[in-house]
Order: sequence, then structure tokens, then C-alpha cells
Amino acid sequence: MNREGPREKSLVTGRWSLVGGVQRWPCASRAARWLRRPAANPRPATSDQRLATIALLCLLVTSCSHSTSDAPHPLRFAFIPKALHIPVFDYARTGAERAAKQLGNIEILWRGPESTDEIRQKEILESFIAQRVDGIAISCLNGDLLTDAIDRAVASGIPVVTWDSDAPKSHRQAFYGVNDIEGGRALGDGLATLLNGRGTVAIITSLGADNLQKRLEGARQALHAHPDITVVEEFDVKDDAVRVAEVIASASQRYPDLDGWLSVGGWPVFVRNALDPVDPQRTKVVAFDTIPPAPDLLRAGKVQLLVGQKYFGWGEESVRLLKQIVDGHPPAEVFNYSGIDVVTRDNLDAYLAQWKRWESGEGKD
Repeated sequence: MNREGPREKSLVTGRWSLVGGVQRWPCASRAARWLRRPAANPRPATSDQRLATIALLCLLVTSCSHSTSDAPHPLRFAFIPKALHIPVFDYARTGAERAAKQLGNIEILWRGPESTDEIRQKEILESFIAQRVDGIAISCLNGDLLTDAIDRAVASGIPVVTWDSDAPKSHRQAFYGVNDIEGGRALGDGLATLLNGRGTVAIITSLGADNLQKRLEGARQALHAHPDITVVEEFDVKDDAVRVAEVIASASQRYPDLDGWLSVGGWPVFVRNALDPVDPQRTKVVAFDTIPPAPDLLRAGKVQLLVGQKYFGWGEESVRLLKQIVDGHPPAEVFNYSGIDVVTRDNLDAYLAQWKRWESGEGKD
């Protein structure tokens, strides 16, 4: 398969090279150079010598051809997270590389924007399409912005799956992740129970991503079922754990009698000090994500309920879905929901024991 990108003039692949679109066999080239070199005492070659030389050259070319065809090129699967600085995606990379090793002959190309930059993520996607990778798995910062590029990739024969955050209007072949409306409802129901169905609440979100918008919808639906709960404000933290600490600090002064915080992302629990202004005796906190240091904050009483995702599965299942598609067996369903983990202090120890099994690869995430 010609894997030459539009800007590539020479791509060495295995035992042979593509130069200007022409296959050149290194060992044959070396043989030709050897044949052209001047002899120390040049003498006219006899017909038998010429025939022997031609036979040797043919043997070398045939040998090169066989060695190349016997070594299949690894499938190159490109993984694009929302941003490299978001810690949950480190586990997706672990899962992807683990699945690639188990299946064999798969190379994971991991690349994403340094921060949550929608334009940069689109550029990275376009780059992988130009490189003609064998499959793309992407967590979309803005599904609408990426739809055209995803559709062009699929139309050109490159399978595309989304994970964590979907591009629902695109022609991607599959999505793997939680049912985000269900996850948002779990947060809203959990906070309503903690507040006994009454009080004032602030919501933390980040606008643009499909998954966060759906979680927000689910949380609103759950809270709306309790007429004595009032949402005083919704804060857009732009997918930034540093910004969330500033938001919580300023809002705690603006709303000193606030009864609850609901975060549809893990920003308040990605760092240890974001919740320092919150008095847990007065204000309850529920948030998405269960990666460290969230369990420590839960045990310390800084947060009362967490909703976890299948972080390793983002990578593992996306690799398997791409491999299925490449092998001509597309998944029967577009949406492959992973389920959620609702974690409180009551089941924290059991969850952490399960986490260790996921981390070691012993149990399926």
C-alpha cells in the first residue's frame, strides 16, 4: 500500500523505499552500484560472466521482493484527544497501546493539541488524513467543526471512530463512551438526594463539546424534577482546571449560602486545592471523573459523589472497533455505551480495588 502523504517526497517503509512514487529496492541498487564500479585490472567480460552477473542481480531482486512481501506493514491508528493537558486521556493512551500490543501489528500515533484548541485539533485531524493513516479515533472538542473533515476521511477510505466526545452529525462509523445524558442525570439525582430536594445550586460546564452539552442537559432534567432546587448560575470554565479554581473562589464569595456545586467535568477534582473555598459541612459537591486525586478528595469529604467513566476502554475499545472496520466487520451499532460508575465513600474501597485491576490490565474497563 502506498502510504505517501501529499507533502512527502520520500518515505522509507520496511525494506523498500518510495521515492517520487517509484519503488526502489535497496539491495538491488547496491548490486547495480557494485556492477558499475571499475575493476582493478579491467578485462573484457566473457558471455558466461555476463550471464552469471545477470543471474546474480535477478536473485538479489527476487530475494528483496520476497523479504518485503513477507513483512506486512503495521496498521497505523491515529488517536486524537481533546488536549494533552487533560489527565483523563493518559489512561486512554495506556488502553490504546495495550490493545494494539494484544492484537499485534498495530502502531498507535498519539497526537493532540497542547490545550483545548478547536482549530488546532482540526489541523491535527487534517494532517492524519493527509498521511493516509489506517484509522482515526478522536475525542471531539467541537463535533460540528470537525464533521466535514471526518466525512472526507471516511469517504477516502479511512475509518473514523469517536470516543468520549462524539461528532453526531458526521459519518463516523462508531462511538465509544458513556451515555452522557444518563451521566448528567446521575449527577443531578445525586445532588438532589444530598440536598433533600431543596436548595441553591451552581453548575460548572464547558461549552462546545457534545459530551459536556449532553451531561448538562441530563443534569438540568434531574434538577428540574425538584421545584425547590434553584440553579443560581452556570459557569463556563473552558475545559480548564486552573480556571475552575478561580470560578469556585469568586462564586463562593458571591453566593455565600450556596448549597451545592455540580460539575459536568472533572475540573474541580483534577487538582487538590480547587475546592478549598468550599465548606463541605455547608455545601455539597458532585462531579464527573474518578481519576486521582478525586478518590482522595472523596475520602476527605471535600466531594460527596463522583461519576466515573471507562478511561482505559476509550483506547482499548476504539482500537478494537477500528480493527473490526479495517477487517471488513463494521460494528452492528454506532453507539457503544460503556456504562458509568457512581462512586461515594460507601463504595470507594471496592472501586479503588477494581481500578487497580483495570490499571494492571487484569480486568476489562
